[in-house]
Amino acid sequence: MSEVTRATFDEVMVPNYQPAPIIPVRGQGSRLWDQQGREYVDFAGGIAVTVLGHAHPKMVAALTEQAGRLWHVSNVMTNEPALRLAQRLVALTFAERVFFCNSGAEANEAAFKLARRWGNTRFGPHKNTILSFHNAFHGRTLFTVSVGGQPKYTQGFEPLPGGIRHLPFNDADALAAAMNDTVCAVVMEPVQGEGGVMPATAEFARAVRALCDKHQALLIYDEVQTGNGRTGTLFAYEQFGIVPDVLTTAKGLGGGFPIGAMLTTRSLAEVLAFGTHGSTYGGNPLACAVAAAVLDEVSNPALLRNVAERSAQLRAGLDVLSARYGLFGPARGMGLLLGAPVAEAWKGRAKDIVNAALAEGLWLLVAGPDVLRFAPALNITEADVSEGLARLERVCAALAAPREAANA
Repeated sequence: MSEVTRATFDEVMVPNYQPAPIIPVRGQGSRLWDQQGREYVDFAGGIAVTVLGHAHPKMVAALTEQAGRLWHVSNVMTNEPALRLAQRLVALTFAERVFFCNSGAEANEAAFKLARRWGNTRFGPHKNTILSFHNAFHGRTLFTVSVGGQPKYTQGFEPLPGGIRHLPFNDADALAAAMNDTVCAVVMEPVQGEGGVMPATAEFARAVRALCDKHQALLIYDEVQTGNGRTGTLFAYEQFGIVPDVLTTAKGLGGGFPIGAMLTTRSLAEVLAFGTHGSTYGGNPLACAVAAAVLDEVSNPALLRNVAERSAQLRAGLDVLSARYGLFGPARGMGLLLGAPVAEAWKGRAKDIVNAALAEGLWLLVAGPDVLRFAPALNITEADVSEGLARLERVCAALAAPREAANA
């Protein structure tokens, strides 16, 4: 087998990514090891995906058992793992029907198509407007990236799909002014992940639900990043005291195995009748078997208690580092999806802090150029959080020292 290095990426891969200079080869829990055997504390969680850490024994067992039985049949047949997973999702949520796919973008694509078709068939072709919010992120297909509220992701891909409007997040008055009988759906993230880890307020969430009811529009919750225990409840909508009409989930649902799902009610599901939408790999037996094992774990009250406890520990530690070194401000977010906005002197340079952390043996994320993002495994231990914070403190001390020297 030929040797591969980070340089191999530049030789054979499309350059739409800029991966880190090291290549991880093994993971266990919340630790990773690279090709040179160096160990890292994982505060990134594969961008909020590896909710049970790496090589979780129940996930390995589920995958191994299913791999010896059945891998793929396509959707000309159904399969037992898909049906069992759908039953479990229905039992745990507001939903009555489930559509499986492979990613968050695909789940959102299905949700937006459902909303458009619902508006068209129930009210007429005029009801086709989708309202979204500035700094939102809903995927990278042409439709989903257009619904997302970050122009940098759509530049150069015009003409974009029409019938989409973007509004300020957490501004109920702006939404009220935009609502009319052409709106078929409002889509929102409970916490804008890619947009800087900005949580919706409870007041805003309730206002959005009320406005959707008033104007006969669907409320779509994009819980691709916030779902599956990430915020301390199975899904974040539970904390707002409202129920969406459609919910999308992916990322943590498979714990690292690709799977996505759109959840909705029986009456809305009827809009996507036979032949209106599909996915060759959606509901794949391997993915569904793994996701069922993940769902059992992330719906366990003991694990959700750990999310709350480790969130408090991580937030408190970040706040101490914020006050001590001044590289970033107090953390915000929900559960184990936290963001720390960088200080004015570090504006546009969040990635520099992430790179310095990597050199210190700590994996972090950014949420745009100005926010550090933390999305560790939901079962991360107290000891691993402490060790990660200790490594981050060394980073902060080293980066703050030149500035302090210059001011002396």
